[in-house]
Amino acid sequence: MGQSFSIRPVHSNDASDILEIYRPVVLNTAISFETEVPGEEAFKERIKTYSTHSPWLVAQSGNHIIGYAYATAHRSRQAYQWNQEVTVYVHKNFRKQGVAKALYTKLLELLGAMGFRRAMAIITLPNAPSVSFHRKLGFKHIGVMKSIGFKLGKWHDTSWWDLDLQPNTSTPENIRPLKEVLHLI
Repeated sequence: MGQSFSIRPVHSNDASDILEIYRPVVLNTAISFETEVPGEEAFKERIKTYSTHSPWLVAQSGNHIIGYAYATAHRSRQAYQWNQEVTVYVHKNFRKQGVAKALYTKLLELLGAMGFRRAMAIITLPNAPSVSFHRKLGFKHIGVMKSIGFKLGKWHDTSWWDLDLQPNTSTPENIRPLKEVLHLI
C-alpha cells in the first residue's frame, strides 16, 4: 500500500468530501441506481440516519476522505433484522491500495460484534472488479436479478452476494447498539 490512511466513524461534516467520491458514481455509472446526486444537506441527513443504527466508516489520508463504507438494514420487516446490506466506495485516485478491503474488514467486524448474522452485497452488472473483491472477502454468490434497474439508457442486472458474519443459532441474540462496539475502530 503506497498511501497511509486511517479509518474512523463518519461525521456529518464529511458529507462534502464523501459526495465528491459519490458524485461521479451517480452521474457516470450504474453502480448506484440513484439518478441524481443528493444535495449536501440531504446527504448529511442520510449520514445521520444511517450511522445511528449501523456502522458508517470513512478512510482518511491527511485531511481528505479517500473512501467510505456503510451498512444499512437489508429489508424493513422485523424478521430480517439480523442482516445488513453493505456498500463501499473509494476515490478513483486511491483504488487498488487496500482502502476498500480495510474499510470492509472493519465494517464487517463491527457488524459481527453487534450481533448481525449476515452481510449482503448487491452489485450492478457488469462489474468484474467488485465481483472479484467480494469473492476474495468470502462472500458467496446467491443469485441475479435480471433487468432490475434502468439507468443510462439501458436495463441492468444485479448480482446478490452474502457473507455469514457468525453462525446462525436457533434463537438469535438482540442486536447490540452501535455505540457499544465503536471502541473496536
